[in-house]
Amino acid sequence: MNLPTLRLKSNCDRRLRAGHLWVFSNEVDTAQTPLTALAAGDEVQVLNASGKLLGLATVSPDNLICARLHSREARHGLDKSLLVHRIKIALSLRERLFDKPFYRLVYGDSDLLPGLVVDRFADYLVVQITTPGMERVRGEIVEALVQVLRPEGILLRNDGGARKAENLASYVEVVHGQMPERVAVEENGVRFEAPVHSGQKTGWFYDHRMNRARLAPYVAGKRVLDLYSYIGGWGVQAAAFGASEVMCVDSSAPALDLVEHNAELNGVAERMSVVEGDVMDALRELKGAGEKFDVVIADPPAFIKKRKDIRNGEAAYRRLNEQAMRLLNRDGILISASCSMHLAENSLRDMLLAASRHLDRHLIITERGFQGADHPVHPAIPETSYIKAFFCRVLPV
Repeated sequence: MNLPTLRLKSNCDRRLRAGHLWVFSNEVDTAQTPLTALAAGDEVQVLNASGKLLGLATVSPDNLICARLHSREARHGLDKSLLVHRIKIALSLRERLFDKPFYRLVYGDSDLLPGLVVDRFADYLVVQITTPGMERVRGEIVEALVQVLRPEGILLRNDGGARKAENLASYVEVVHGQMPERVAVEENGVRFEAPVHSGQKTGWFYDHRMNRARLAPYVAGKRVLDLYSYIGGWGVQAAAFGASEVMCVDSSAPALDLVEHNAELNGVAERMSVVEGDVMDALRELKGAGEKFDVVIADPPAFIKKRKDIRNGEAAYRRLNEQAMRLLNRDGILISASCSMHLAENSLRDMLLAASRHLDRHLIITERGFQGADHPVHPAIPETSYIKAFFCRVLPV
């Protein structure tokens, strides 16, 4: 395979040899292999300082992460054959773990396909491509998915923020078969419809599946508040698991319309209500009205998108969880979650403790939750582990 090379500086191959897949621009020997000679998406051979092959990668010459490995062997280039192989390997894990075809089928680096995410909704697939290398082979990606899964429809949801950072165009396109506006989802025995064309990300968040499954013993017979509810992943499941009443709060009217629709699908509409508006404003209004809940679920969008946001983001998590605790009954449960990659689990735990002490409450953690097995963690890439959740009992001192 005749590919251009990317040679690393001396001692800059240690991370790759330890299993990492990323090459940073300051690790490249640009005197011998200038990044400016490469175009975004080009496939290259990555060599160490002595010329030993470390693997094949695609490049983003203008970014700090300037290359991502997809193969350790020179003969396995990024083509349809490799994509089919990797998709089959990813599928074998999901089919082993889940009895129905609703899951994240491909999770980027962890499935050795950096820059590619595929969510499966039975016969429909929603794909996100976030790197120039994967964009270059988008046709082969579609062909590989069709060969392995024979789906009725494939939708490219290429309108996320990560593409902007790579100077990739934003678009949403059906590239195979037909794709309805909403697709069916089943999670933990509860049915939903997800808006794949216009919803958040791919239309559904599979990453909290296992954490939502843990709801059942906490919510049975209880009054529940679901903050940042989106289309009811937590709230509708809480009602289906026996909650006496569930209130969902979100700023999106279309999302709340789907909360009500999904509640009807499961026969729990009479036990659910929705509140449209800013969550922090709603928390203050509920507190002023004297409302109390047995369980509060706080699963916000990422407050920390970049490292520079850590300080302000941590303050936002602290405020949210403190206000949530104020609405709990004397022996209440707070389920506090974060999808911010840059927020350490210990930092969230410490914020919860600080908030409880500020309110003179006694907080204990009954369970810790992580992302589901369809979001496997690459042990050399901490960034692949991002979901954290704490189930907390909050008591008077």
